[in-house]
Amino acid sequence: MQFTKIQISELMRKHAEKENDLHDLMEIMLESMMVAERGESLRSSPGNKGNGYGPGSTYGQGGKLEFRIPRDRYGNFHPQIPAILRDQEEECDRLAGVLYTKGLTQEQVSDVFAQLYGQHYSKSSISRMVECVRTQVNEWLERGLESYYPVLFVDCVHIRIHRKRSVSSEAFYVVLAVTAEGRREVSGIFNMPTESATGWGDIFDTLKDRGVEKIGLLVADGIRGLDSVVGQKFPRAALNCTPKVRHKTFGVLYV
Repeated sequence: MQFTKIQISELMRKHAEKENDLHDLMEIMLESMMVAERGESLRSSPGNKGNGYGPGSTYGQGGKLEFRIPRDRYGNFHPQIPAILRDQEEECDRLAGVLYTKGLTQEQVSDVFAQLYGQHYSKSSISRMVECVRTQVNEWLERGLESYYPVLFVDCVHIRIHRKRSVSSEAFYVVLAVTAEGRREVSGIFNMPTESATGWGDIFDTLKDRGVEKIGLLVADGIRGLDSVVGQKFPRAALNCTPKVRHKTFGVLYV
């Protein structure tokens, strides 16, 4: 039995009107389109035929879409639809990441997506995207370091932090290293309420846990007690202290 386009459209409309069935309909449509795509591919591949399905998924309609990806006997068929969906998903992930790193809150990122895409992306989808950025940042902050750095620059910048209903200036400890090859790299950024020699001691312990064993020269400002801490954590490191200056407080960071 064959249906006309009008009959198919009416069936799809009734199905979509049911609660949560638009999500199911999207999965059915994606799978049907891939099956049709495989059929066209098999026409130009004599001796080849369908060989079951493999699992597939993507994010859409405010949730996770799960479907079957049709396969062929020779393994030559690769449907285009998953690649298109994956490109769109990756592009949205990048956009959410850029917005989040620019200082927007998760709620503000969600508002931007609502303006661009309507209600296509739910709060849970935005949360997943932002969490992906957090995971990448944490992996970078906790990555392993080299065992020896000829020069290590350490200093604090002060940034106004918005936490719920209050705004306060907090210290961000920045560690800039120079490798044996002369390459500069940011080895770590750490947030604490204020700058202190004790705080730097904790950070030096973290650097050691991440693999740092020896420092040739440590350059810092003249914070009181830092020389003692450096002597304890890196006994063979030379310390060069520059005059301490008033730090500029940067814009507001929402956390």
